[in-house]
Order: sequence, then structure tokens, then C-alpha cells
Amino acid sequence: MYILSNRLKIFSLTLIILGAIGWSYSYIESHKTLDQVKEMLIHESHHGSSHGDQTAHMDQVNENHHNDSHESSHEDEHAEHVMHQIHNRPYAALYVAAFFFMMISLGVLAFYAIQYASQAGWSPVLFRVMQAITYYLLPGALIVLGIALFADKHIFIWMDPEVVAHDKIIQGKSSWLNKSAFLIRGLIFIGGWSLYRYFSRKFSLAQDLAKDNKNFKRNFQISAGFLVFYIYTESMMSWDWVMSVDPHWFSTLFGWYLFASMVVSGITTIALMTIYLKSKGLLEFVNDSHLHDLAKFMFGFSVFWAYLWFSQFMLIWYANIPEEVTYFITRIELYNIPFFTMFALNFIFPFLVLMNSDYKRVPGFIIMAGIIILIGHYMDVYMMIMPATVIDRYGFGLAEISSISIFLGLFLLLVFYSLSKAPLLAKGNPFIKESENFHY
Repeated sequence: MYILSNRLKIFSLTLIILGAIGWSYSYIESHKTLDQVKEMLIHESHHGSSHGDQTAHMDQVNENHHNDSHESSHEDEHAEHVMHQIHNRPYAALYVAAFFFMMISLGVLAFYAIQYASQAGWSPVLFRVMQAITYYLLPGALIVLGIALFADKHIFIWMDPEVVAHDKIIQGKSSWLNKSAFLIRGLIFIGGWSLYRYFSRKFSLAQDLAKDNKNFKRNFQISAGFLVFYIYTESMMSWDWVMSVDPHWFSTLFGWYLFASMVVSGITTIALMTIYLKSKGLLEFVNDSHLHDLAKFMFGFSVFWAYLWFSQFMLIWYANIPEEVTYFITRIELYNIPFFTMFALNFIFPFLVLMNSDYKRVPGFIIMAGIIILIGHYMDVYMMIMPATVIDRYGFGLAEISSISIFLGLFLLLVFYSLSKAPLLAKGNPFIKESENFHY
């Protein structure tokens, strides 16, 4: 049995409290007045900062969209636009971190269901680790949904009635993109995922004490059914919670793209948590062959993610349809370095490190690759949200660090709490002996 230590509790709670304080401060600091923003823009233009260059670019964009000959009026309009971007940043930073940790848990749940539905023989020794990580899903997903509704137009522009009234494209999508439907769909997604997680864990624990395989068979059946539900709801969730941040843009590959990101992040978290527990003298039944298989999945899904990223990028860029290509133009022009750094961290680095079969058995290499992968996929979520909400007013400062601190602390607290509530070995699983003796 794993015992949740007081040190971990204090560490997690400290992260949450410090993160909350830091985010609150960043929120207060971000609410600048129009006069303060004007003064900031003048200062930036005089010092020739990167933001000043980007401001000039945004001025040109605004000039093309608004036939306003009066210069002072134009400057006021632009300053107000920048003020809104600055106001949006704490909300967006909080949403990015909340969604990132939620998607890790959801990715693990999908991977766990695949193991049950395929009746995999190598993975049952890791089931309790997977179940612990998925414990975060219900509170984490509800928090994401709550932030989305609380942030309102600060993240989702289609929630602003004034914008919708003057935007025919968003009006055409209003039967789908409205708050009531958004909330109802979100609750359906979360309810379905959570019900599967609850019953699957219940049947798994019951199987430990059973004399037959009835509970295992039930788990197999509900896992197969859940995967069908998951495929549909994950795609719709990606449209609602991420893609609708850019309501004028769409991609038919986006659901699969986000799926690859969440699964590789989830598998990486399983691997890192397994290595940590083994370092504490636990999970003695997990050997380097299990770590090798986890690393293979990290490698494989990193390649799969890169394939989907390039496919989405290439098809949109080559077709050059204005309403599609603007997504990448914004990110390449304003986020050039973080955009391509994100690709390198998510594909090039893990590809080179994990391509060697021997390295997949070495915990140090798995930890190094895992940390890089998680940083890369946080940046991926960052690149999905920030360009649509803060435009060129981005950065990585107090708002982002504090948001990560809040949800990292909450994630650690809930996951390890769940881990302490059941034996670490699913001894009743009919494949458990095969899993314990898994060597190659």
C-alpha cells in the first residue's frame, strides 16, 4: 500500500496557495486603465521593443479593417484593443494550465480503457497507477468548464453578445456556440467520462476479492462501450473547449490532433509516476520491460502527434484558404520562436532520445524525455489558446507560473491521495501473472 506522506500534502498545498496568491496579483496587475495602456504603448514605441513592432503590425491590421481617418480616434481604438488583450492574459493562463492537467487525466483514461478492451497482458501491473491519475478527471474537467464560463468573453469571443451581433460567421454557428449548449454538452462529456472511471475502478477492486472473472468481463464490456463514447465526445470537446477560441477557424483534423497530445502526455505521466514509485521501493512487480513498453508508446504517439501536426499544417498552408491559413499566420508571425520550439520539444527531441531501444529501459532517459514531452505539450496547449486571446501580448510570467503551480499542486494531491486508497497491485485481474512475468 502507498501511504500519502505529510511532506507531499504540505508541498501540494503550498503550490496551490502560492499559485493562487501569484495569480491573484497578476490578475490585479493586468487590469490597467486605458490611460495606462496608452502610456505603455508610447513607452514601447520609443524604446523599439518587440511589442512595439508587433503593435505597429496590429495598427496596420486595424487600419485595414476600420475606415477611420481620424488619427487620435484610431489610437484610442487600438489602445482599447490592447487593453482587452492584457485583461485576457490571466484568464487565458489559468485556462491553459487547467486544461493541460485535465487532458493528462483524460488521456490516461483513454489509454486505460484501450488496455482493458484489447485485453493486454503486459499492463495490469500499472492499472492502479492509471486509476489514480484518472481520479483527477472529474474535478479537473469541472474546473475547466467553470473557468470557461467564468472567463466568458475573455477567452471565448463568441460569448460576447456585442461581437456576435456584428459577426455573421459567429451568428451562423450560434446554434452550436451558445452558453447553454456549451454547458449541457460539457456536463454530458464529464458525466460519461466520470461514470466509466467510477464503475471501472469499482469492478477492478471487486475483482480482487472475487472467485470468478465476472467483474473483469464487465470491465471489458464497459471499456469497449466507453471507447465509442470517448471518440465522439473527445472530438466535440476539442471543438468546444479549444477550437472555438478561434470561432472563425476550423480543422477537421483537430480532434485527432488533440487526442494524440493528451494520450502521449498521459502515457508520459504514467511512466514518470511509475519510476517515482519504484524509487520509493514500491511497484516491485514492475520491471524494465514495462518501462520499455511505456517508452515505446511515448515514442510512437510522439511520432503520431508530429504526423497529425504536419498534416494539419501542410494541408491548410497548401490550400491557402484565408479563413483557415490565418491560424498559422498568426502563430508563425507573432509566436515564431515558441511555435517551432514546441514542435522540436514534442517530436525532434523525444524521437532522437527514445529511438534507441536500450534507452527505453533506462529510467534516467525516460525521465529526461518525459519532462521535455510534458513541457512541449503544455506549450502546445499554450499555442492553441494564447494567440486567439492575447494576440501579441503574450509571455511567460507570473500569471503562467502561478497557474501551473495551482493545478500541479491540485493534481499531485488528488492523484497520490487516490493511490493511497487501494493496493498497488490489481491481483484479481486474470492477466496479472502474465503481467508480473512480462519479460523480453
